[in-house]
Amino acid sequence: MAFPLGRPARLAVVASGRGTNLAALIAAFPPGGDEAEVVLVVSEKASAPALERAREAGVEATHLPWDTREAFEERLHGLLTARGVDLVCLAGFMRVLSPAFVDRWHGRLLNVHPSLLPKHRGLHAQRQALEEGVSESGCSVHFVDAGVDTGKVIVQRRVPVLPGDDEEALAARIRTEEHVAYPEAVRLVLRGEVTP
Repeated sequence: MAFPLGRPARLAVVASGRGTNLAALIAAFPPGGDEAEVVLVVSEKASAPALERAREAGVEATHLPWDTREAFEERLHGLLTARGVDLVCLAGFMRVLSPAFVDRWHGRLLNVHPSLLPKHRGLHAQRQALEEGVSESGCSVHFVDAGVDTGKVIVQRRVPVLPGDDEEALAARIRTEEHVAYPEAVRLVLRGEVTP
């Protein structure tokens, strides 16, 4: 599959937590949207607020338990295929997908990460930034590949690291930029302006 599609794209969001990036994506790509619409939200956590957020917006929300990675990925792939999903957005999804799954969705799987990649990959990116003493951090939206936060970067947005910042304060400042960067990156991919 190559973008642009010549029709509105069908997006799925996979999330583990609160769903603030999900909310930004639904706002940018609402049901019946011209460019794209979020048609499915999936979480491996039954209690994830992202699922309730999706339901409130009138978007199908599904809990897929993480028994094993293989089983989860097989069910997820089946669901994405059944719903005709074109592009998958990981948004605060705290699991690592297998190289086989990533390969199946090559060029159609995005992630947002709270650092200026390639710096501060993996968990606790804000803590890594503070421990390193950098003067700025930010967020990156990137294609997912077989590594952890190693795929090609599509969009980055920067924020200053301020004196007295703790992880929470820095994370909040970065999150605000994520909500701008993620829809921007999705549009670039859907228009065929960026490829992996």
